[in-house]
Amino acid sequence: VQLQASGGGQVQSGGSLRLSCVPSVRVSAFNDMGWYRQAPGKQRELVATITSGGSTNHADSVKGRFAISRDIAANTLYLQMNSLKPEDTAVYYCNAATRGPSPKYDRDYWGQGTLVTVSS
Repeated sequence: VQLQASGGGQVQSGGSLRLSCVPSVRVSAFNDMGWYRQAPGKQRELVATITSGGSTNHADSVKGRFAISRDIAANTLYLQMNSLKPEDTAVYYCNAATRGPSPKYDRDYWGQGTLVTVSS
């Protein structure tokens, strides 16, 4: 399984970007999909997730500004990012997961990352 992320770039504080992630298989094949980010010198952190049923979860730091969504017809995962701040600067990674009957059957897949830079 491959995940192709795109949409990163450089934007000024207060601006918007939309990230996209296209998997090599149907998005409906995954139990969960999400976006994570890693800023320089920091650990990777969760940004937002969406379940196969469409339930979403967003980190407190992005609530009200970012929105994760999934278009099954387009086979694409999105992250709409509004009101961007310099502290949102990071490499953003797309994640997709399948869950088996026990943890040993769980699988996680990662995209290559796309860089978002927010200048003040």
